[in-house]
Amino acid sequence: MAGSRMQLELSRVVQGRSRLGVLKGLGRTGQHSLEIPGCLLYTHFGTVPHLTQDTLHTLISLPSVTQITLSHIAEHQEVLEEFKDGFRKFAGLHDTVLYCSLHDPATPSPTGYTTNKTVSVWGSGGRIELTVAKFMALQKTIQPDWYQSMYDGETWQNSASRKRVRKSVDRTLAHLDECLLVHQKSKELEGVEVFGVVEGGDILEERVRSARETAKRPVAGFCLDGLQTGSMDQTLRTQLITAMVKELPEDKPRLLHGVGRPDEVLACVEAGVDLFESIFPFLATERGCALSFGFDISTDPERAGRAPPAVLELNEEKETAGESQQNGDLNRHDQTQMTPFEMNLKEKRYQDDFRPLVEGCGCYCCKNHQRAYLHHLLVTNELLAGVLLMIHNTAHYHGFFGALREALATDKLDVLKKRVLGDGGLQTERKE
Repeated sequence: MAGSRMQLELSRVVQGRSRLGVLKGLGRTGQHSLEIPGCLLYTHFGTVPHLTQDTLHTLISLPSVTQITLSHIAEHQEVLEEFKDGFRKFAGLHDTVLYCSLHDPATPSPTGYTTNKTVSVWGSGGRIELTVAKFMALQKTIQPDWYQSMYDGETWQNSASRKRVRKSVDRTLAHLDECLLVHQKSKELEGVEVFGVVEGGDILEERVRSARETAKRPVAGFCLDGLQTGSMDQTLRTQLITAMVKELPEDKPRLLHGVGRPDEVLACVEAGVDLFESIFPFLATERGCALSFGFDISTDPERAGRAPPAVLELNEEKETAGESQQNGDLNRHDQTQMTPFEMNLKEKRYQDDFRPLVEGCGCYCCKNHQRAYLHHLLVTNELLAGVLLMIHNTAHYHGFFGALREALATDKLDVLKKRVLGDGGLQTERKE
């Protein structure tokens, strides 16, 4: 690990915390890079939900890092071992960097199944118990470019006691030490990076201890766990992240688990987070919703994937939009609920709305189809609805991260925040 190729080059640090830069030297050959702040490409078993590889790669500016999870792969270990050539080739993936995490961030895992020696993941056939030996055997079979160490991540609930939180930190550090010991002796994992996991629940002292101790280990980066949407409000999350990053080296990336809402992403970037999992477009697609928040801070509203900055909504839609905003705020910590950053295309008012999902968006869906067509596909349960929504939502979300990096580079973060958070994040449109 001392010869790690991964290098974080920071070009700016805004207000002492928000970091702009490039993560270089990614992959076994080190030819890939990833801009930060940024996000990973979320997948199910290596495939972005609803999209084929060819459809996916019609989108521009996709992240160079693809996230896969042991919860999807563990039950196929024997097949992969027989295949021998690793998961990338098995899944027919394009040239990409593979990051292997333990759990699927879009699927809550049952708690109460972690011991001092094992963690559990859930596949289609039920629970799979992993020892360090089995966990590391899976990594050797998958042949990822990065993976996160085993960890005890069951203390995100508010009900977790201080004793239970302390135990989770101790277990996670013990798992990391065991994983590193196996990793350093493994020829199959030569050139592969390990990310340590920082735990600590909602207890500041344990968060600081976990970060400080993890930073002492030879890891390439850090996963901040237990802070996901649904576990705590943003004020506490920011306080904990701020305390953790003070203990972490500046030259290594920080990946945050389970946070995807644009407002939460902005707050976490300001607290010092570099990378996010891109589960938000998928969750919106599953709800039959299109992402529709403004984030264009440029003077050219025609740029692909960008919505114009000043569009006013149809008068007759305002009342309904206000209701959606209120509901989004009430349920802001529940990932299953619609947020103020999306439009529910199942609603009857879209059945004769012949505009694109977002005016000015350059994605295939917005260039070729109307809201009314998406509404029809959704109410008739056509599979094409998920395909078109996922194309748009993925393009829109990654466009947001592009705007975020541009805002940090040009001192326009406050402008971006007003675009995203204005009117509760609801995209509004000009009456024609």
